[in-house]
Amino acid sequence: MADHPESEASAASSAVRAVPHRTVSPAAGPGGAYKVVIVGTGFSGLCMAIGLKKAGVHDFVILEKADEVGGTWRENTYPGCACDIMSLLYSYSFEPKADWSRMFPKQRELLQYIKDIVEKYDLRQHIRFNTEVVGAEYEDEADTWRVLVNGDEPVRGRALVSAMGPLHQPNIPDLPGLASFEGKVFHSAEWDHDYDLTGKRVAVIGTGASAIQFVPQIAKKVGSMTVFQRTPPWIIPKPDRAISGVERALFRRVPGVQRAYRNGIYLLQESFVLGFKNPRLLKIASTLAKAHLNRQVADPELRRKLTPDYTMGCKRTLVSSDYYPALTRPNVELTTAGIERVRPGSVVAEDGREYEVDAIILGTGFHVTDAFEHAHIVGRGGLKIQDAWQDGIEAHLGVTVAGFPNLFLLLGPNSGLGHNSMIFIIEAQVRHALQCLRLMDATGSRTIAVRRGAQDRFNAWVQRKSEGAVWVAGGCTSWYLDRDGVNRAAWPASTANYWLRTRRLDPASFVLTGAAAGSRAGLDGTTAGPDGAAAASRAGLDGAAGRGRGDAGSGGRAQGAEAAG
Repeated sequence: MADHPESEASAASSAVRAVPHRTVSPAAGPGGAYKVVIVGTGFSGLCMAIGLKKAGVHDFVILEKADEVGGTWRENTYPGCACDIMSLLYSYSFEPKADWSRMFPKQRELLQYIKDIVEKYDLRQHIRFNTEVVGAEYEDEADTWRVLVNGDEPVRGRALVSAMGPLHQPNIPDLPGLASFEGKVFHSAEWDHDYDLTGKRVAVIGTGASAIQFVPQIAKKVGSMTVFQRTPPWIIPKPDRAISGVERALFRRVPGVQRAYRNGIYLLQESFVLGFKNPRLLKIASTLAKAHLNRQVADPELRRKLTPDYTMGCKRTLVSSDYYPALTRPNVELTTAGIERVRPGSVVAEDGREYEVDAIILGTGFHVTDAFEHAHIVGRGGLKIQDAWQDGIEAHLGVTVAGFPNLFLLLGPNSGLGHNSMIFIIEAQVRHALQCLRLMDATGSRTIAVRRGAQDRFNAWVQRKSEGAVWVAGGCTSWYLDRDGVNRAAWPASTANYWLRTRRLDPASFVLTGAAAGSRAGLDGTTAGPDGAAAASRAGLDGAAGRGRGDAGSGGRAQGAEAAG
């Protein structure tokens, strides 16, 4: 009913019920094309696979470079690895887990949650493990994507879903002499568990979200540790605790209790977005962060080094209650001097000090805005992704790119969050991609591609919304911005805004080709038989299928409480 707005999962499922996909048997034999090829088995890739199965589509394959599922939660196994969003929110809205052990889930528990999801939805039969994608080329005549894999025959699909996520390519800094270092070097995302750090002299480069988790863990065992900090992060206390047996029992037995927890966490996290657009509102949070620092660090000089000089929110605000105490240990030193060079057995700082070390651990983050610089993705007419993005990466709603038919990016440009659960965005984007596929089916079309004008208008709005926002005007350099200082990663509004923009597909924003009733059908979303608007209505794309019409405004307001669940 209209006065009971749906969550992202139920909205997708009601639209799916309206016009279910045709169930297609898997592609057979060499050269056969799947309906959909998905790359990656993290939260986004698996969500897309589940959405397809719920829609009755079984003709898809998931390509995974590793020998197990999990995405970033498989890759990152460093000591102390955990999520900085609470477990009751950092999970699929349609698959709540009643027995989370802690408020902030650790890596192993998250990975197990993902594995359990794979088993429940019987997804392993669709996964090709140890299959690394090295490129993708659109075949104009066949209207298919030719996905190139390392050491094997190409895989073909009508649609291609890139679900690799933005944080999967470790950023290795270009430090003079790093290759000459004779000790151990590894990135936090490629942790070497065979290397015993006990008693070792260790240099940690970087103080981002990973470093503040592993530094407290290894500080207990290393002989000495020097932490090289370029910019101090804003850090607030981590309200972590075990979830009690009573709470878990309530989650299992009392309907609505776990959702109430989830929605409360969602609203708390979402409140930060007000400060991102109006940085003065973040004074309360920054006061809390400064009090946290003052309470845990007594030394005034160390406290000075750890005090940010930029507006809170300009970089991702971190949560930790044990990072500051780790830096006060007698075997740990924090330096703000830059690195001049690396020698075979030491790191030389720009202030002239030389630190003899046995190991260097890189907590230097990932390639985000430049992640596609060397990607081999070729669209219609031989258009390379680098040429399409020569002025900067951009996509319509962070999902579709003009000139690349039937390609869907999950967690693409400008869909990142600095304050809330990315799974919320993932579910909204999967719903959007499914709506595109449904529209293709409803019109008998072979391809769907976003119009250049629609993409340009959307990205002009993104940049207008970013003006004056804390990511752009906060006085820092972050992975949200490209080398020209343009926001290419962060979503510049509330998550409710994103939900509203993706809950209903606008057929007029897309070009459909190869329709059964003509070479192009429904291009303006208003023509008849089979037209985009009529097909959209039949496919439940007007947001009203299965529930009555309602208005997007009231749905969006109520969604503020329902968005998380």
